Amino acid sequence: MTTLFRGGRVFTATGGFAEAVLVRDGVVAAVGAERDLAREAGPHETVDLEGGLLTPGFTDAHIHPVQAGLERSKCDLSEVYGLDAYRAKISDYAAKNQDKEWIDGGGWDMSAFPGGLPHRTQLDFVGRPVYLIQRDHHAAWVSTRALELAGVTRDTPDPADGRIERDADGTPSGVLHEGAMDLVGLLTPRPTAADLDAALADAQRHLFSLGVTGWQDAIVGSYAGSDDQLPTYLSAARSGTLRARVVGALWWDRTRGADQIAELVERRASAEGLERFAATSVKIMQDGITENFTAATLEPYCLCGGTGLSYVDPGKLKEYVAELDRLGFQVHFHAIGERAVREALDSFEGTDPANRHHIAHLQIIEPSDVPRFARLGVAANLQPLWATHHAQMDELTLPFLGEPRSSWQYPFADLLAHGTRFCAGSDWPVSDADPLQGMHVAVNRTEPGGSVHAGYPTAGTPFLPGQRLDLATAMTAYTAGSAWINRSPAGVIEPGRPADLVVLDRDPFALPAEEIWTTRVARTFVDGEQVYRRAGS
Repeated sequence: MTTLFRGGRVFTATGGFAEAVLVRDGVVAAVGAERDLAREAGPHETVDLEGGLLTPGFTDAHIHPVQAGLERSKCDLSEVYGLDAYRAKISDYAAKNQDKEWIDGGGWDMSAFPGGLPHRTQLDFVGRPVYLIQRDHHAAWVSTRALELAGVTRDTPDPADGRIERDADGTPSGVLHEGAMDLVGLLTPRPTAADLDAALADAQRHLFSLGVTGWQDAIVGSYAGSDDQLPTYLSAARSGTLRARVVGALWWDRTRGADQIAELVERRASAEGLERFAATSVKIMQDGITENFTAATLEPYCLCGGTGLSYVDPGKLKEYVAELDRLGFQVHFHAIGERAVREALDSFEGTDPANRHHIAHLQIIEPSDVPRFARLGVAANLQPLWATHHAQMDELTLPFLGEPRSSWQYPFADLLAHGTRFCAGSDWPVSDADPLQGMHVAVNRTEPGGSVHAGYPTAGTPFLPGQRLDLATAMTAYTAGSAWINRSPAGVIEPGRPADLVVLDRDPFALPAEEIWTTRVARTFVDGEQVYRRAGS
C-alpha cells in the first residue's frame, strides 16, 4: 500500500521541513516536494493535511500508562479541583459503586488544600475505607477507616523512605508520604490481570488520540501500592494488542541493594525478542518532591528546615549504577532536588554514554552541575508542563526554596546552551499526557489555556522566561529525542523509517507562540496504518 501525505508542511525532526511524504508498506519511502513525490508514487491513496502539520509520532520518555488507565476506571479526581469538587466526585463514585469494599483512585492536587494537606475526616462521610493517590503519586489521602484497617496509629513509626503526616497529638492525619503509602495502599483490592490488560488498552487508545506512538513506562514493578506491570506488557506484546513502541524501566527497589541486579537481568531477558516491548532500562527514584520536603536539597528548606531524602545511599549509588551500566542497562533517574541531581550525575561518572542514561524531572539544578550533562553524555528528560506559575509552584514551592534556589528551576535553555541532549515526557497521570501542551509550556513558560490552573492569578506570567525553548527544539525532544532514548527506529521522518506519523489540525509553527496549545491531533498512524482519527477530520 502506498500513501502520499500532502497539503501542508512536514516537520521531519532532522533539522528542517518538507512539503510531502510518501509511505510504502508502512515505511517512509521519500520526503520532498509534493510534485516530485506524486510523480514517483504510482497508484496511491492520499492523506490531505488540510493546511496542518505532519510530524513524527511523539514518544513520551517518562509516563505511567497502566496506572493511568487504572485510575481512569476508578475514582478519578484529575479533571476537577478543590475540596467541594473532590467530595462531590467521591460521593458520586461511591453511589455508583456500592458493591466496592474500598473507594480508591487518585488525582487530587496538593494546592487545593491549606499547606498542601487534606485530612482523613474529610473522607469519613463515605462510610468505607478510602485510599486516593495524590496527583504527583508521592502521597495518598486516606480515611480514618482505612488507617484503622491498616493498624496505623500514633505509635506507628515513619518508614525509612516516607512520612506519616500527623495531628498535633501524634494521631495520623490522613496523608501518607512516599514509602508510607504502602501502609494502606497494599490493603486495597488488587486489580486482576484482566483489569491491567484493560487499563493498558485504554491508555494506549488515549495516547494514540494525542499522537503518542511510543513511550517509556517509568516504573515497571511494584511501587506505592501498585502491582507489577511487566506481565501485562509481555502479554500485550505477545498477543499483538500493544501497537506502540515501548520500553519498560524496571523498578529499583530502594529497600534493597545490589542483590536485586540478577533479578533485573532475568526480567530484562523475559522480554527479549519482542517487537514492541523491551525491558532494557532501570528506574532509580533518588528523592521525592519539593512540596512535601522530600526532594533532596543541598541547603535546608526555608521556614521548615530539613534537606529532604536520598532514597539510595549516595555512597552505594555509584557502585549500583556502574554494575547496571556494565551489564548494558540504561539507567533512568527520578531527581527533583539539586542534591539528588548531583548524586545522579556523580553516579554516571565513568559510565558508557552508549547506554543512553537520562535523568527525569530536573526541577532544581545547581548551576555548576548544568554543564555536566553534556560532558557525561547524560540526557535531560524534561517534563515541561511543570515549569509555570501555578498554585502548587507559587504557594507550596517558591516560599520553601527561597533564592537563589528558586531561580535554578527547570533550566532548559541553560542545558541546551551547553549541548545537552533532550528527551521529553508527561509523567501522566501526574500531569496531562498531551505533548502539545508540554510544547506550549516549553516555549511560553505559562499555563496553557484550558488547564486546571489557567485561571490562577499569575498563570499568564512567564516562569523564568530566560529558560524558554524554541518550538523546533521542544518538538524534537518529543520526537527524535525521546525515540533515541528508547532506541526506537521511529521519531524522525526520513526514508527507511517506520511511518509512525501524526497529522496536526494546524501548523503550530505558523501560530503566535501563545496559541500553540490550541493545536490538536487530527490523525495518528503506526507503521502507516491509521490508529486514530478525530471525529470530523
